Amino acid sequence: MERVRCGWAGTDPLYCAYHDAEWGVPERDSRMLWEMLMLEGFQAGLSWITILRKREGFRAAFAGFDPDKVAAFDDADVERLMGDPGIVRARAKIEATIRGAQIFCAMRDSGEDFAAYVWAFVDAQPIRNDGVHFPAKTDLSEAISKDLKTRGFKFVGPTIVYAWMQAIGIVNDHAVDCFRRDVVNA
Repeated sequence: MERVRCGWAGTDPLYCAYHDAEWGVPERDSRMLWEMLMLEGFQAGLSWITILRKREGFRAAFAGFDPDKVAAFDDADVERLMGDPGIVRARAKIEATIRGAQIFCAMRDSGEDFAAYVWAFVDAQPIRNDGVHFPAKTDLSEAISKDLKTRGFKFVGPTIVYAWMQAIGIVNDHAVDCFRRDVVNA
């Protein structure tokens, strides 16, 4: 019996693997939540498959997305990253990632856990949508976007934030007939 996936996964093996193992699974690790937010920011204006294909390159370029290491990046690192073909070479996005690491570290150092912050928006419980309608943004993604921007994060508009919410499992937007729909929140 053939598995039915969300239509966006298509037939690309990398996309299918991402869909089947990661997308929509509630993520509770602060560092991973931050990494995914940064990758979603890099995706702005591009397709997610582009980011997936470069994800290992991003991880190598950004020190495994270790927030402490990335927060210490300087102008020389920005120039190094601008020359790295393994990532999306957009200066504003690179600088936003460094700033995002600094914000993440400042939150942590003041006693605010990033995962607790993120999941507080939904009382720590994923939202299960109807599996039929897939908005580009919601009132909640607009509220989270606004809060992230207030903290200084960049490339966190409501559409990017909604895609992030789907990816990290705050929202279960697996299609009604997708084999992962009932599994991710089990």
